[in-house]
Amino acid sequence: MANPENRLTRELDTRATTQRPTSWKPPETLPSPNPRPGVAHRWIRTALMGNFDPTNASAKLREGWEPCKAEDYPELMVLADNNPNSRFKGNIEIGGLMLCRIPEEFMKQRAQHFENINKSQLESVDNSFLRQNDPRMPLFSEKWSTVYFGKGK
Repeated sequence: MANPENRLTRELDTRATTQRPTSWKPPETLPSPNPRPGVAHRWIRTALMGNFDPTNASAKLREGWEPCKAEDYPELMVLADNNPNSRFKGNIEIGGLMLCRIPEEFMKQRAQHFENINKSQLESVDNSFLRQNDPRMPLFSEKWSTVYFGKGK
């Protein structure tokens, strides 16, 4: 018979402590690195259908994105591809995508740049539209909409 002094108490060995999490969630295709202050991350395409895509990669590198070195992101090393044919040795690549980073200030400037382009295009379309205005049948450019809630029929 077992010695009672060597046994753990029944309260320590409960089903709740040995049970796995009850909710399932789909796995991430691309893992997210741990957040770092002042830095934005993005996965950049380096290959498409097994063929290298140097045009896309070089455009993103010229835009200011820089490849993340594997030793700087140990939390992602388990998941990274070890492709011997990779053109970006020592970086984190998964399925033809490479993890890159850029200062958040660059991202704010980029967003402002594209917002200005969008605004100028919208103004150009409005000017072209309103140029065709005839006083007998005036055109208008409505910039807002209203949602009405009712009881139905």
